[in-house]
Amino acid sequence: MRKQLRGFTLVEMTLTVAILAVCAAVAAPVMGDLLERQRAGAAMGALATQMQLARMAAITYRQSAVLCPSRSGTACDGSTDWSGGWMMFLDRDGNREPDAGEDILRAESGPMSRSLRLLGTTGRPQLRYMPDGRSAGTNLTISVCNGDGILLGAVIVNNAGRPRTFRPTTPAACPG
Repeated sequence: MRKQLRGFTLVEMTLTVAILAVCAAVAAPVMGDLLERQRAGAAMGALATQMQLARMAAITYRQSAVLCPSRSGTACDGSTDWSGGWMMFLDRDGNREPDAGEDILRAESGPMSRSLRLLGTTGRPQLRYMPDGRSAGTNLTISVCNGDGILLGAVIVNNAGRPRTFRPTTPAACPG
């Protein structure tokens, strides 16, 4: 009696690996886009949360609270590029800069993806909340864009101080 050997032939294994390689090649670009959209959503969520925390801090401490772009975490950058991170501080004297280390409430780094850019409204380099929770000044929009200049979403703050997120339904160019 002959024993039957069980296993795969070299042809079967080669064919299986070839099919898996084709599936991976088709799925890779789709997964990259999905990952980019997820990172944009996480950045928008983190920014909207920080805005809500700044508003709560202004109301709680009955002081103006400022959220501004900051790469260092100790001073505002003065630009409208929020990609490097942001900081929140109490503005006790109204000069829109942190004066002492104890004024800084939070400092956050920017999004983990280097291809994402967070660009604020021109002429509005920071978000300032009054002690009653209103946002002083005009509406602020921080656009989240990819490296190709396509708008992935935005965080919009109205004069009442409430942030909301927005995702475009059709591809649009990044403003600015």
